[in-house]
Amino acid sequence: MDPRPSCRSPEAPTPYSATVIRELPTEMRPREELARRGVRSVPDEVLLAILLRTGRRGQNVIDLARATLARCGGLLGLSRLTFAEIQAHKILGIGKVKAMELAAALELGRRAAGQAPSAETPLLNDAETVYNLLEPKTRHQPTEIFWVVLLNAKNRLMEQPFDVSKGTADSSPANPREVLMPAIRHNAVSMIIAHNHPSGDPTPSGADVRITRQIAEAAKLMGIRLLDHIVLGQPRSGQPGYISLRQQGLVSFE
Repeated sequence: MDPRPSCRSPEAPTPYSATVIRELPTEMRPREELARRGVRSVPDEVLLAILLRTGRRGQNVIDLARATLARCGGLLGLSRLTFAEIQAHKILGIGKVKAMELAAALELGRRAAGQAPSAETPLLNDAETVYNLLEPKTRHQPTEIFWVVLLNAKNRLMEQPFDVSKGTADSSPANPREVLMPAIRHNAVSMIIAHNHPSGDPTPSGADVRITRQIAEAAKLMGIRLLDHIVLGQPRSGQPGYISLRQQGLVSFE
């Protein structure tokens, strides 16, 4: 038996379903309700109705969205359908373009969920863990890349690391504004910064130390804790492939 949900056609319209959107009170219209309550507070059928935009004859878009969710086992069941299955079931009474739009929105949600850090994300409270996180992203890079790693109050990864600046083979011209922007936007409690040395030698330069001090001072003014700056290289002669400016005592992070 096919484990995928099978969506039947939406039920016949009820008297309420015969109401067109423009006849609904303003606060009950999907877009107005989202604007008033916020995107995280509105029910699934309102979000789906905004994607669908219009209903069908005898059924407004809100009731069409509600009926569709009911027959697909809710949002989870709908999210498991492919573009081809949405078209094949004709579950929404829509054509190819709307089916594509809905499939694209659902796929974006799946991809975002796949990139989100899980509850099992390791604690990023030491330089080696950060190095293991970022080294695959910088391996064989011909230029320096400056990274920002955002952490919550428990030192767990909040978002995928941000590459805020790409430089040359021996410099990465990051500035405090660029570095702090992701932390401000995502309300991070603390952060770790890092960049790679394409030469493979992670020894911090004088410029690395200076920019770290500037970022630390700016972060403190914004109420964000800068925990460390880690320079990434490659392991050599039994030495780890990174250097922590905190561990080296090159910058005060307090």
